Amino acid sequence: MPFGVLFKKKSPKTQCSAMRPTATAVAATAAALRAAFFAPPVAASRLLPPRRVLLLPLHCLSSSYSSSAVPPCASPSDSQPPPLPALMDAQFESFRAQLDGSSALRDRIRAVVSEVESASRAATAALLLVHQPVPLADVLGKAKLQVEVIKGLYSQLAEILKECPGQYYRYHGDWRTETQTVVSMLAFTHWLETGGLLTHAEAQEKLGLSSGEFGLDVEDYLTGLCFMSSDFPRYVVNRVTSGDYDCPRKVLSFLTDLHASFRMLNLRNDFLRKKFDGVKYDLRRVEEVFYDVKIRGLVPGESKQEVAQS
Repeated sequence: MPFGVLFKKKSPKTQCSAMRPTATAVAATAAALRAAFFAPPVAASRLLPPRRVLLLPLHCLSSSYSSSAVPPCASPSDSQPPPLPALMDAQFESFRAQLDGSSALRDRIRAVVSEVESASRAATAALLLVHQPVPLADVLGKAKLQVEVIKGLYSQLAEILKECPGQYYRYHGDWRTETQTVVSMLAFTHWLETGGLLTHAEAQEKLGLSSGEFGLDVEDYLTGLCFMSSDFPRYVVNRVTSGDYDCPRKVLSFLTDLHASFRMLNLRNDFLRKKFDGVKYDLRRVEEVFYDVKIRGLVPGESKQEVAQS
C-alpha cells in the first residue's frame, strides 16, 4: 500500500465535525453548573433522610428520670417513702399544733400580766401621795395592799410556766416591763421605810418568787432600781418645801452609793445602760437641791459660819 494511502491527510471539514460533540458536551456541563449555582438553596431537611420518632407515655418518661431504682413504667412498691405532699402536711400539722399551744399559753400569761399591770398602777398611784402632806404610814399601807395582790399574781404565773419547763426566757418578754415597774415601786417603798436599798433576794421574797425555774431576772431588778431613782428629785424638792431640810442629804448619800455600785458593772450600749445614764442626771438634780439648801445654812447641825468655812 502506498505511503500516501496510510497517512492520508484529513480535510478541514472532517476535523470540525469530529470536534463538535466535545464542544456540545462542555457547553451542556457549563449550563448545568450555572443553573445549580444560581438556583435557591434547598432545605436541609429535604436532603436528609426521614427520621422515626418513638413517643412514650408521660408517666414512663417521669419515672425514668427518677433517682430510684424502680424501672420505667413500673408500679411503686409499698416499701417506698410516702410522697412529698404527705410529708409536708404532716410536718406543718405538727407546727400548727405547737404554735396553737404556744399561743394559748401566751394568752393565759398576758391575762395575768394585765392584772399585774393594773395592781402596779394602783400601788404607784398610792405612792404619789408621798409628795403630799399625807402621813407616810397611810401611804405605805395602801401600797402594801397592792403588793400582796401582785404577789398572788406572780404565783399564778409560776404555775402557768410549770406547764412548759425550760421555757422561761421564751415568754419572759411578756412580763418584763411590768416586773421592772413593780421592782421600782418596791424599791422606793423599801427606801421610804428603811432608808436603804432593796436587795435582789428581798425583792424576790416580796414577790413570792424563787431562784429556781421562775425567779426575778437580774436585769429586770437593776432596771427597776434605775426607774426608782427618778422619783427622788421630786421627792427631795417637796420635802424641802415641807421643811425637811435633812432629806436632800439622805437622798444624796443613797444615790451616790447606788451610782458607785452601778459603776462596778460592765454595762453595754443597751437598754440598761441608757437607764443608768438617767441615774446620773437624777443624782445631779439632787446635788443641786442639796447645794441650795446648804449655802443657805438650812442643813440641820450646821451654822452659816461652818458652811462658809466649808
